[in-house]
Amino acid sequence: MFSVLRNLLFFLSFCIFSLLSAQKNHPLDSLTQFELIQVQTIVKKSYPSSQHSVSFHYVGLDEPDKSLVLSWQSNRNQHDGNLSRRATIIARIDRKTHEIIIDLSSNSILLDKVYNGHGYPILNFEEQTAASELAIAYAPFVDSIKKRGLKVEEVVCLTFTIGWYGEKRSNRVVRVMCYYLDGTVNLYMRPIEGITVTVDLDQMKIIAYRDRTTVPVPKSEGTEYREAMQKPPLDSKLKGITVSQPDGPSFTIDGHTLRWANWEFHLAFDMRAGLVISLVSIYDPEKDENRRVMYRGFISELFVPYMDLTQEWYYRTFFDAGEYGFGLCAVPLEPLRDCPENAVFMDGYFSGQDGTPGKISNVFCIFERYSGDIMWRHTETGISGKVIREVRPEVNLVVRMVSTVGNYDYIVDWEFKQTGTVKVTVGLTGLLEVRGSVYTHKDQIQEEVYGTILAENTIGVHHDHFFASKRKSYWTVISETAKTESDARIQLGSGAAELLVMNPNKKTKLGNCVGYRLIPQSEARSLLMDDAYEQIRGAFTEYNVWITPYNKSEKWAGGLYTDQSRGDDTLATWSLRNREIENRDIVLWYTLGFHHVPYQEDFPIMPTVSSGFELRPSNFFEHNPTLKVKPPK
Repeated sequence: MFSVLRNLLFFLSFCIFSLLSAQKNHPLDSLTQFELIQVQTIVKKSYPSSQHSVSFHYVGLDEPDKSLVLSWQSNRNQHDGNLSRRATIIARIDRKTHEIIIDLSSNSILLDKVYNGHGYPILNFEEQTAASELAIAYAPFVDSIKKRGLKVEEVVCLTFTIGWYGEKRSNRVVRVMCYYLDGTVNLYMRPIEGITVTVDLDQMKIIAYRDRTTVPVPKSEGTEYREAMQKPPLDSKLKGITVSQPDGPSFTIDGHTLRWANWEFHLAFDMRAGLVISLVSIYDPEKDENRRVMYRGFISELFVPYMDLTQEWYYRTFFDAGEYGFGLCAVPLEPLRDCPENAVFMDGYFSGQDGTPGKISNVFCIFERYSGDIMWRHTETGISGKVIREVRPEVNLVVRMVSTVGNYDYIVDWEFKQTGTVKVTVGLTGLLEVRGSVYTHKDQIQEEVYGTILAENTIGVHHDHFFASKRKSYWTVISETAKTESDARIQLGSGAAELLVMNPNKKTKLGNCVGYRLIPQSEARSLLMDDAYEQIRGAFTEYNVWITPYNKSEKWAGGLYTDQSRGDDTLATWSLRNREIENRDIVLWYTLGFHHVPYQEDFPIMPTVSSGFELRPSNFFEHNPTLKVKPPK
């Protein structure tokens, strides 16, 4: 498929801080609503609104040094107090980007530095709304809408980041593209093509306008996806299903620390990363101790380059975490629909443009999942006169978040298994980003349209989000140790490999090195040219696996300032230092890719497509750790 079709790929970069167990007033807790108000008050006191223009773009925990967190964790029962709480703020003040660190215990600013490099911070909702409203009220735009025979009151406009294509200088701008309702709520299926409005966000004014061409707006018929709007008869063949735990859940939540089966870990919400899992440990009954598995894990970046080279589309190479905020775009989860009946929910908080806290109710759900899968089993019939059968059903714990970034809904599951495996799954659903077209049938198309015709006048654009024979041979295992960063850059699909993170200083009783292995489900990586501007910015997609030495400041695979970035502060550039990683405190970066060629079944709304990876114990335990696990009732 990849050699024939140009397609768009979703690339999700997971940042998994190396092997690593947590309570009230935890040092990695998200900033509380009160602390966000505290931040707002301190910043506004330093920059009064009567004298300065202040806009908040990121507020999050300035996490303590890893050594302090681990020391706190090891001695938490002896601690009378907590580690100091600090906040990191990225704000635009008088059209300049400020990096601010605040000590929340002393109400003091520890750092206030102006950033003068390339790129801009995350867009906030309020400025995006203001830019869209400018377009709707702009006289030339109104004339263009009327020229097309459309009703202005049925038009909805959205903002799009513009990328970087070699410009020497740049302003903080977005492009505004618009859609048409008039008979549907599925606005993404009714794009108004040919019109581009460019807005300077700092000045909040339109600086460029173009009405290049007129293309028919796709019809509203067939675009409705709401259950209540479907014409009868509805398919009601399924009978009622319920998930019941009459004795209550098997997990406990202490603040943001969660304990289930032998697992213990910490949950936090970040307005850029969304769900953050930290201090993951598992109890080993053989050793009678909690053993560290992972220090910190989260989605570092999500790169979505569309493969349409037309004027209104070529710049659509989005970084959904760094430009829009993967956590900021998280949505409340609906009980019984998004999450099963036995789910427990948690809320998340973020800062708006003026620093006022906002709340996302039910941003996470936590539930135990049993779907009839088998953890392990065996039936023994080889012993005369006996049949021995032993089965263990698989019951897992799931932590879920959904982020709706524009048209796409991303379902993120962190799943913990009793066997010691951590499984991460990302599901893609929601709506396609389609382009309006003059074509109503495939036979009319005689040119490259960069996609698939899904309905009349509607093109779904290609994009990326990233047996039997007789024995004649055998294989064996050759172990190679990656000693530097360049050794550990891996493109999957180039040959059979087991990818292990091992601690050479820890061994099992039999002498094997203790570790975890990465089991990928997807081998997709970027097909773009290395020197393409969008690929320079998203160069972390060149390899599926990267290993770097732990550095607290290296969190975002696409760089801290992603909007209009130039690729000079990314995972790919950090890794050029080729630092030593053997027997060091390391970070594993895994890039999961989806090459998405749209099909008619994706219209008018996409069935979920999923992929992910597993972190599975490899000589971590002395034997199967679930031998003594008692099946649930």
